[in-house]
Amino acid sequence: MTLHRVLIALSLIGILSACGASSEDDIRQWMVEERNQTRPKVAPIPAPKQFKPEAYTNATAMEPFSNQKLTQALKRDSAQVAANGALVAPELARRKEPMESFPLDSMALVGSITKASQPVALVKVDNLLYQVKLGSYLGQNFGRVVKISETEVTLREIVQDAVGEWIERVATLQLQERSK
Repeated sequence: MTLHRVLIALSLIGILSACGASSEDDIRQWMVEERNQTRPKVAPIPAPKQFKPEAYTNATAMEPFSNQKLTQALKRDSAQVAANGALVAPELARRKEPMESFPLDSMALVGSITKASQPVALVKVDNLLYQVKLGSYLGQNFGRVVKISETEVTLREIVQDAVGEWIERVATLQLQERSK
């Protein structure tokens, strides 16, 4: 039993002596040597380019902030607004159809039929079924039906873009799968 205690005591002494600070000193010395040997390589900054002033050659041209230039720009803009306004003017003057009071995303295409050799789309809104023909209006963006196929209805909508100008865009209603 005493031999057993002596062996345990010797092994503990061996373990504790292994945790000495001698290996830590070796690591610190190695780190200092490596730090002293390493030199950063920094590329020199190139010299700035010499500034060379240029003479203003457009002194005889129209001044960019003159009243004449502003008048030309306003005339050009008013002609463009008039051209874009022609797209919407007939849309605002006509009587609204019942399907224009619903947003397009609340409508669902549930089928299509042919009536008098003309395609007719069946559109469901608020559990009511509507028949939509070519030229009918749908949605709240002046959407006019331009094409009806078995799987979709294509509309030409007139909306305002980010700067307030009227533009055309294409929208579609896809055939909806039957939900249970």
